[in-house]
Amino acid sequence: MNRLKNKVVLVTGSVTGIGKAIAKRCVAEGARVVLHGLEADLGAETLAEFETDQAMLILQDLAEENVAENLIQKAISHFGKLDAIVNNAAQVGQGNIHTTDAAWFRRMLEINCVVPYLLIRSALPYLAATRGSVVNIGSVNAWSGEPNLMPYSVSKGALMTLTRNLGDTLMRENGVRVNQINPGWVLTENEAKRKREHGLKEDWYADLPKVYAPAGRILWPEEIASCAAWLLSEESGPISGQVFDLEQHPFLGRNPPKDTSTIPG
Repeated sequence: MNRLKNKVVLVTGSVTGIGKAIAKRCVAEGARVVLHGLEADLGAETLAEFETDQAMLILQDLAEENVAENLIQKAISHFGKLDAIVNNAAQVGQGNIHTTDAAWFRRMLEINCVVPYLLIRSALPYLAATRGSVVNIGSVNAWSGEPNLMPYSVSKGALMTLTRNLGDTLMRENGVRVNQINPGWVLTENEAKRKREHGLKEDWYADLPKVYAPAGRILWPEEIASCAAWLLSEESGPISGQVFDLEQHPFLGRNPPKDTSTIPG
């Protein structure tokens, strides 16, 4: 399929996990991508998976001053235009009301909500010219969140409101669409590593309780990428300001589970 033929897509946090899967899907659909990340080794490995004319790589911390303007201008300088942004990069970490100080809370909000906003704002003239699209990658934790993911959950909730607000405003002003994907439990490299560090066996994801994974498995990054490609394409039409929860059970009410076993960590 070539649903994104000739489009240029910036994907933040795209040298691993969901972001990398989205970048690869965009190229498979005919797009050229601006890869972004922090780790030089992972960046080089990811860039090597594409043809020379399909991708470029920018390594920069999203906490740096003027990062939004820098990413957008480098994308424009290299490809000459910009059709879409996928705000995937995020600060992930634990914290609750007893352990979260002001600095940690502010960093969560800065990286997970303010920077995506600044990227959209900096890119707006170019997105307006192409009647482009933005896909924000949130989390089902945005609806409330786990007890020890309080600042992360709040930041994703803020991103969700930003998506709805700009999705309405920009669609009316210049046809730029803004939507959000809230992934549930996804088997990324980092998730697999975290669970092993918490003491689970190597193949912990192969035998999950139905209360957590009714299908017997969790989501793959490629499944999130499929939804992102649709939202970035013309197939999604005028859809804007929408939040898509991608999980295998509802988050706004569930039937009483028969299996109440838990997974450590």
